Amino acid sequence: MRLFFLIIILFLAGCQSNAETNRNVDIYNSDGDMIGTAGFSEQPDGVQIKLKLEGLAPGFHGIHIHEYPKCEGPDFTTAGNHFNPEGKEHGLMHPKGPHLGDLPNIEADGGGLAEAELMLAGATMLEGKNSLFQGEGTSIVIDESQDDGISQPSGNSGVRIACGEIKTDPDAESTESPTDPTQFNEKQEE
Repeated sequence: MRLFFLIIILFLAGCQSNAETNRNVDIYNSDGDMIGTAGFSEQPDGVQIKLKLEGLAPGFHGIHIHEYPKCEGPDFTTAGNHFNPEGKEHGLMHPKGPHLGDLPNIEADGGGLAEAELMLAGATMLEGKNSLFQGEGTSIVIDESQDDGISQPSGNSGVRIACGEIKTDPDAESTESPTDPTQFNEKQEE
């Protein structure tokens, strides 16, 4: 009988999980207007991101995951640098890259609408150094122009125009500060 209860307790404990594997994040422009959402979901190979945005300039825009869950406008520099826990160079086309937070460009149509499904390969929403929820979390940032896929440190994609906070605790205020974008590269050169 004791064995039966032990099995039941272990089964129920295994069913409980504090890990969140789905999250929707609101994205705001520099005026503080919500312009869309990003849906994040844990997948076997990484994190899938489903974007629905409006109010963008027509054309291509760089998009990245950044190191802090802090989106203070108008320039969103509080989001810090690209999420780069593995210490790689920027760019999906760089032979020593990419940053974990590098994503393919998105395209807004003539009406400023953009919908995309992207895969953040190697990332996770579970625990670990590649977790979007490491520390207090991360953020998703959209740039005014297309990312060229190789320029350092961030793809020559212009100013940040929109941001969404991916917080470990969505109700908490972030206390982390952004770092110097060249800080990691300088450490590598030493």
